[in-house]
Amino acid sequence: MSLKTEIDLYNYQRGAIDKIFERFEDCPNDYHLLYQLPTGGGKTIIFSEIVRQYLRLKKKKVVVLTHRIELCNQTSKVLSDFGVLNKVINSKASLDDQENYSCFVAMVETLNNRLIDDKIDISDVGLVIIDEAHYNSFTKLFKFFSSAFMLGVTATPLSSNINLPMTDNYDELIVGESISELIKNNFLAKANLYTYNVGLTSLIVGANGDYTVKSSEELYTNNDMLSKLLIAYEERCLNKKTLIFNNGINTSLIVYDTFKKAGLNIKHLDNTATKKQRAEILKWFKETDNAILTSVSILTTGFDEPTVKCIMINRATKSLTLYYQMIGRGSRLLKEKNTFEVIDLGNNFYRFGEWGSDIDWHKIFRNPLNYLDSIQSDEEIEGRFRYEMPDEIKELFSNSNDLFFDVDKTYVASIQSGKSSKTVLEKAIDHHSLICIENSEDEFDALILVKELGDDIDYVIKRYSKCISKSTTNFLEWLTEDYKKRLRTNIRNNFDEIKKKKIIY
Repeated sequence: MSLKTEIDLYNYQRGAIDKIFERFEDCPNDYHLLYQLPTGGGKTIIFSEIVRQYLRLKKKKVVVLTHRIELCNQTSKVLSDFGVLNKVINSKASLDDQENYSCFVAMVETLNNRLIDDKIDISDVGLVIIDEAHYNSFTKLFKFFSSAFMLGVTATPLSSNINLPMTDNYDELIVGESISELIKNNFLAKANLYTYNVGLTSLIVGANGDYTVKSSEELYTNNDMLSKLLIAYEERCLNKKTLIFNNGINTSLIVYDTFKKAGLNIKHLDNTATKKQRAEILKWFKETDNAILTSVSILTTGFDEPTVKCIMINRATKSLTLYYQMIGRGSRLLKEKNTFEVIDLGNNFYRFGEWGSDIDWHKIFRNPLNYLDSIQSDEEIEGRFRYEMPDEIKELFSNSNDLFFDVDKTYVASIQSGKSSKTVLEKAIDHHSLICIENSEDEFDALILVKELGDDIDYVIKRYSKCISKSTTNFLEWLTEDYKKRLRTNIRNNFDEIKKKKIIY
């Protein structure tokens, strides 16, 4: 039976604690248990109460492991709030008084070094709690606690290393309350999800299974992507407290410059900031209603700011965990906030599904490779895209009845009639030439409008390249430039004739 605590717990939190204590009673002392609960559900609250009860009932010591110093300090404070006297083991901590403590909080590397040097007595440790257990750095410590009960906690029971599945290190998974249930019962804010289709086929996947920083920065620092980010902010997040997540420091700095030039209230934060600089920036962010903070993954864990109202994912990721961590930063509920905005500029919604949709965590835990193999490739995702011209661009072409050119349909019709595939591009150029001329007073205006068709032209080229199964980067770049050159020539040659006939496409 749960012991009374002065801190109120929700029913689902008490239910989780009871289930875990059942395992303490029924399972071997060296059992490895994994507990899943979404970001914002109160994992630290739950395991702090578990520590409090365990120390009173079992009379054995507890070690809590984290992977970052900020989490160490936060965890220590919450444990203290629960009346648990604890000691943080960091690089400067003296261990002369360790016999006075029954609970220790430590970072992986620091504790590993202390254990190797035999500087800490772990002979009476009965329970080891691993926060953010999906990180594989913790496994190096398992050998030191071979006779202890291991309790891993995570929002996403999917290993950060596909070669080290969590099922190899844990005997069982207990799944907590789902995101949808937490939203339904007013424990988490609801996400309003918006996605802007982007082309990601230039991105390269690195050895860690995720997109490389180099290829991400090449894509996300180009003018088109920066423009999309700024437009998305102005459409969905204007004057709302906003977090922007990037893959690369250079990208974040360029985002900072872009937003600053637009007169927006923004700061940049990355892991090179000093402790003082970080504290000052986060204080500013907390106290400023329309603050925008652009960062590089540093705020995905160990950061809790409930006043965030908009999350902008200005990157693509292959990591389900990172996807959930980024969105989770906006999910904290406040009296005046029960929804938040999520802007996806990495096709992540298509890759993983909407945040809060049903996920079979047991299935992922048992067969992670099957899950990873089921994730759609960027080619498959982008193959379903149909480019939709933004409203402000449509306004420039308001005299035209139909702005969409169906590449696939035209390709099939051309091939079936025995014509060359190049017929598709010829007809597409005629189409783009026509809508430019229809919406211009003179040839000069029509040529200016060509510049507004950049995204539409890119879509046509990509769909055409899929049809002919030829899509190398050099080929696409050459084809795009050749297309624009031929389009401008077409406008010059046909402007007067089309205007004269007043042809409606």
